[in-house]
Amino acid sequence: MSSTLTRPAPPGVARDAVAPRRRTRILALPEARWAAAALVLFLLALPLYLAGAPAWASGPLFAAVYVTGGWEPGWAGLQALREKTLDVDLLMVVAALGAAAIGQVLDGALLIVIFATSGALEAVATARTADSVRGLLDLAPATATRLTDDGGEETVPTEQLRVGDTVLVRPGERIGADGRVLDGAGEVDQATITGEPLPVAKEAGDEVFAGTLNGTGALRVKVERDPADSVIARIVAMVEEASETKAPTQLFIEEVEQRYSIGMVAATVALFVLPLLFGAALQSTLLRAMTFMIVASPCAVVLATMPPLLSAIANAGRHGVLVKSAVVMERLGQVDAVALDKTGTLTEGTPRVTDIRPLTGSGPGEDELLRLAAAAEHPSEHPLARAIVDAARSRELDIPVVEDFASAPGTGVTATVAGRKIAVGSPARLLDGGTHPAVAVAAGLEEEGRTAVLVTADGTPVGVLGIADRLREEAAGTVAALGELTGTAPVLVTGDNPRAAARLAAEAGITDVRAGLLPQDKVTAVQEMEQAGRKVMVVGDGVNDAPALAAAHTGIAMGRAGSDLALETADAVVVRDELATIPTVIALSRRARRLVVQNLVIAGVFITGLAVWDLAGTLPLPLGVAGHEGSTVIVGLNGLRLLADGAWRRARNGTGR
Repeated sequence: MSSTLTRPAPPGVARDAVAPRRRTRILALPEARWAAAALVLFLLALPLYLAGAPAWASGPLFAAVYVTGGWEPGWAGLQALREKTLDVDLLMVVAALGAAAIGQVLDGALLIVIFATSGALEAVATARTADSVRGLLDLAPATATRLTDDGGEETVPTEQLRVGDTVLVRPGERIGADGRVLDGAGEVDQATITGEPLPVAKEAGDEVFAGTLNGTGALRVKVERDPADSVIARIVAMVEEASETKAPTQLFIEEVEQRYSIGMVAATVALFVLPLLFGAALQSTLLRAMTFMIVASPCAVVLATMPPLLSAIANAGRHGVLVKSAVVMERLGQVDAVALDKTGTLTEGTPRVTDIRPLTGSGPGEDELLRLAAAAEHPSEHPLARAIVDAARSRELDIPVVEDFASAPGTGVTATVAGRKIAVGSPARLLDGGTHPAVAVAAGLEEEGRTAVLVTADGTPVGVLGIADRLREEAAGTVAALGELTGTAPVLVTGDNPRAAARLAAEAGITDVRAGLLPQDKVTAVQEMEQAGRKVMVVGDGVNDAPALAAAHTGIAMGRAGSDLALETADAVVVRDELATIPTVIALSRRARRLVVQNLVIAGVFITGLAVWDLAGTLPLPLGVAGHEGSTVIVGLNGLRLLADGAWRRARNGTGR
C-alpha cells in the first residue's frame, strides 16, 4: 500500500519515466507566419487610411496585406482549378481584388486577413492534435528487460517483444507490454488506462498494461499481446480513427462552398459578358459587374456566423472554458446527451479520509487513531498515506517521529510509534482471513464505496479508516442542469469499480452507471448512444478518456489534472475545473446559434435585395458599397452582444442554477 521495501528510483529515473512533451511551435507553421504578417501590415495601414493619408502611404501596406495573406489561398485555389474544382478561398481572393479594383481597398484587405487567420488557426489545431498523439506513444517505454531461457537478462526494444516473452519490471519503471504477472508484488499506477485515482496492487495472475507505471516491488510479467496491439496503442488508433469520422461534415461544407463559388462566378461573368454581346457599353457593364461582385460578396455572411460564435468563445474563455473553435461552439448547442467520467471529473481526483472508525474497547478515540495512522504513514509516498497525513494535519494533530518504518506492496506499512508497533494497511492482508469485528467494519465501508484501511497496535486491530475520492461540490447541481438542458439524464462512464461508481452516482443524482470500463468500452458506450440518434457530449480528464472524447459529437476535458492527450483531443477545456460552467457554456452556445440564424437572415435580405436591385435596375456603386458595409456592420454588432458579461449571466440563469 505504500512505497516499497526496495530503494526507490532516483529522481533522474522518475523524470525519465514521464513522457516528453512534443509541441509544434505556432510560428513554425507557415500558415501562422503569413497570417501574422498580414495582420500586422493591416494594423499598420488602417490608421493611415482612416486618417486620410495619401494613397502612397497606405497603398503599399495594403498591397503587402494582399500578398502575404492572399498568395497561399490564391495559389491553392489555382491548383484546385487545375483539377476542375473551384475553391471558396480563391473566390475570396478574387472578391478582395475586385474590391480593390473599384477603390474598396480596406474591404478587400480585411477579407484577406479574416481568411488567412482562419487558415492559420486550423493548421495550429491540426498540428497540436498530431503532437498529442505522438506524445501518447511515448508513454510506452522504448526498451524492456527481457528474461532469457538461461535466467539472464537482456535489454531489448519493446517492439521486439513477442507473445510468451517474460519481462522484468523494476520499481519506478513503465511496463513495456500488456501481459499477466507471473510472480512478484507491486502497486501499479494505471490511471492512464482505467482512470482509477489510486495505484492498484498487483500480484501473480493479475493483468497489467503497457505504459502504466510500476511504483513498488518488482514484477515478472508474461507478454500476452503484441506491442502493436496493446491497450495504449489501440488508444492512439482510436483517437485517429474517431478524428477521421468527422470528415463527412467537412465534405459537406466543401460541397456547399463549391456550389456557392461556381454560382457567384458564373453570375458575375454572365453579368459582364451578356450585356456586351447585346451592345452595352463596356464601362457601365464593368461597373455593374463590379458592383455585383461587391454586393454579392459573402463578407456579411462570414460575419453573420463568426462574431456570435467568437464572442461566445471569448466570453466562455473569461469564465474558464476554452472552446477551441467556432465550429465547436456551434456544436455544443446541439448536444442532447451527456456522458461523464468519474475520477477527476465528477470528483476532485484526490483521495480523502471520509470515515474514522475506532473499534469498541480498543482504546484510542478518533483523533488518537488518526494520529497513530498518520505517524506510521508519514514516511510513505503512497496517495492513501498522503490522504491520512493530510487528514491528521487538518485536525491540527501532532504527528510523532517513528522508527523502524517498513512497507510491503499490497499489504501496508509498519512503524514503531512511541514504543508501539503500528501497522496500517489492507484489512484482508493484516487480518489474514480472520473473523475479527474489524472485518465487518471494513466490509461496511467497502459496501459504501470506500477504500478500507485497518490500523493495528502491537498486532491488535484498533480501528478502520475509510478513504474515498470526494464529489465536487457543484457536481449534483451540474448533473441536474445538464439533464434539464438536454432532456436526458447524464450517464456515468468510468473505469472504477462498480461499488464506488454506484455510491458516487447516487450522490450526484445519476441513475445510469456504467463502471469497470476500459477505453474501448467507453467508446462503445458513446457509439451506442449516438446510434440511438443522440448527439453525445463526453466530459473527462484522462488518457483513458481520449478515445471517447474524440468519438463523441463534442468532448470536454477538465483542465487542471487533465492529461495532455485529453486536453488536445477535447473540443473544449474547463480550465479551472469548475464543473458548473459546462451547462452554462451549452446554454451560451444555443444563444450564439440563435444569433447566427438572425444574422444569416439579415445578411441574406441585404445581399438578395442589393443583388436584385443591381440586376433589375441601376444600383449606384456608393449605395451598393454602403448597403454591403451596412449589413456587415449590423450583423457584426449583433454578434458582439455575446461579449458582455451579462450574456454569461443570462446563460447561467437559463440553466436553472
